[in-house]
Amino acid sequence: MALTPYQQLEQEFRRLHAFRSAASLLRWDSAVMMPRGSSELRGEQLAALETESHALVTSPRVSRLLDRAEANLPGLEDWQQANLKEMRRERDHAIATPQNLVSRLAKATARAEIKWIEARQKSDFSLFAPHLEEVAALVRNKADLLGKALKLDPYDALLDEFSPGMTTAEIDAIFTTVGRRLPGLIQEAIDTQAKHAPLEITGRFAASKQRHLATELMKVMGFPFDRGRLDESEHPFTGGIPGDIRITTRFNATEPLTGLMGVLHETGHAMYDVGLPEQWRGQPVGRDRGMAMQESQSLLLEMLICRNRPFLRYLKPLMEKAFGVTGPEWEVENLYRLLIRVRRSLIRVDADEVTYPVHILLRYELEQQILKGELKIRDLPEAWNTRMGDRLGVRPANDAEGCLQDVHWAVGSFGYFPSYAIGAVIAGQLYESLRSDRAQLDEEIAAGQFGGLFDWLRQNVHSLAASVSTPDLIRNATGKPLSAAAWLRYIEGKYLEA
Repeated sequence: MALTPYQQLEQEFRRLHAFRSAASLLRWDSAVMMPRGSSELRGEQLAALETESHALVTSPRVSRLLDRAEANLPGLEDWQQANLKEMRRERDHAIATPQNLVSRLAKATARAEIKWIEARQKSDFSLFAPHLEEVAALVRNKADLLGKALKLDPYDALLDEFSPGMTTAEIDAIFTTVGRRLPGLIQEAIDTQAKHAPLEITGRFAASKQRHLATELMKVMGFPFDRGRLDESEHPFTGGIPGDIRITTRFNATEPLTGLMGVLHETGHAMYDVGLPEQWRGQPVGRDRGMAMQESQSLLLEMLICRNRPFLRYLKPLMEKAFGVTGPEWEVENLYRLLIRVRRSLIRVDADEVTYPVHILLRYELEQQILKGELKIRDLPEAWNTRMGDRLGVRPANDAEGCLQDVHWAVGSFGYFPSYAIGAVIAGQLYESLRSDRAQLDEEIAAGQFGGLFDWLRQNVHSLAASVSTPDLIRNATGKPLSAAAWLRYIEGKYLEA
């Protein structure tokens, strides 16, 4: 029996998924295992895969099949109609970007990532600057082309790749609300916490012991180690694909909580991937609903669930056993005070929940100015340092503490950073509804029972994949449109506690 146009499209997009899966694993290997001298070769490999992917999705065959399948739209199931819509969206994005630009960008970002690692290690922005200039120029070209094709502002076109449907206007409205409250809130939290200064954790903790503890927690939460793994990299991330998930972190011998929370953050990403509908795998509708939703899942697990007293009641005996420790600094209340401590710090990935949005607002403004040509790459370190001083009252002493701390711009991910703060806002709103729906949540978490948490998330977030828009998903899960109100209520209740 001949395949329908829609079924033929499914075949084509399974091939596309295979190409992209291979590219994702190559990028994971670049960060975790690849010899640094192999960066040029890896760039060629990634460019070839990107070129093949681009050629497939922009082919006349796919366009013809889309037209024919859409003519029979009423005959498709709801999820198939959503899949067809995502296929069209992906085709439109790809066709707006010439294949040679895709290839050039893949090669440029592969080189830039390696130079970023070297520059960060040496704290020397000048080593990275020419590579960032090349990447920024290519991304600027891409944004202009996408914007014209999609009838969007160039920066909105980049945002749409990472958080579909979100616009600068919507993000600005949320950031304005949060930014207005932040300066006073930060100082209030610091003043409140000064009355309950925690005891510091001292000593050294082997990475092998930290890794063992992290692995045990991942297993309890349901991470499938038969289809995933945990490794170490310069910059923690979750890579791979659903069915082959790769988590990385970095362990600090004197700060055991840092590496552990990093793993829990990435586990939030991974569990989202695990919860995506298996029957939709390989299709656009079966992907996550963008990076803002992804970040909401990682932040919900790390910040709202695990940096909280119920989880720490469960964690305390596990840490004492893993590290052979005891004493007042390992008591639940002290661990809690350590984990929610508000500080005016320089490093985004180590920032607390209250100051974290400041780091994102800084990057959000700078990357827009870079793309508009208002900020020269050579002036980035000083612009970064000055604004960090103005916003948080701290100034980087070197480039590694400043504009070299993130890999995102090196790999061309302009438009990604807003998803972190929007993800936090989404997490706050989901958490408020989750607690309302599951009155026993704290007791479950304290007992190391995470099934109820992930059941709720699978029902309201994971199982929907990309079948609905982010605004619709939030409204369906919480009964309200997305706003910063729930996040601010959560933050004030947690950090201004006497």
